[in-house]
Amino acid sequence: MSDVFSALADPTRRSILDRLRADPELTVNELAEPLKMSRQAVTKHLDQLERAGLVASERRGRERRHRLIVDPLRDVDDWLAPYAAEWDRRLARLKAHVDGAEPPATEDGR
Repeated sequence: MSDVFSALADPTRRSILDRLRADPELTVNELAEPLKMSRQAVTKHLDQLERAGLVASERRGRERRHRLIVDPLRDVDDWLAPYAAEWDRRLARLKAHVDGAEPPATEDGR
């Protein structure tokens, strides 16, 4: 999961993932054009995304097509779920406090 977090830390790589989410298969040229960067720079970002398991590529003729792999993101989502649930509980208690209502009970009685 460390490779996934490392890959997601860069805004350019997140932008590439967003593009691949919207358009399932793109070439390096198609990915590079809106980013205003060279194909070589995009290729380096794609290499890191592939090492993290977030992108797969396939050669078709003279082109290499890239596609998003969502499974590593599901693993991250599963890992983050308990933290999100804790924040939801805390925000519900804060809302109840602000509204003057009785805060919802928690599993540990707090």
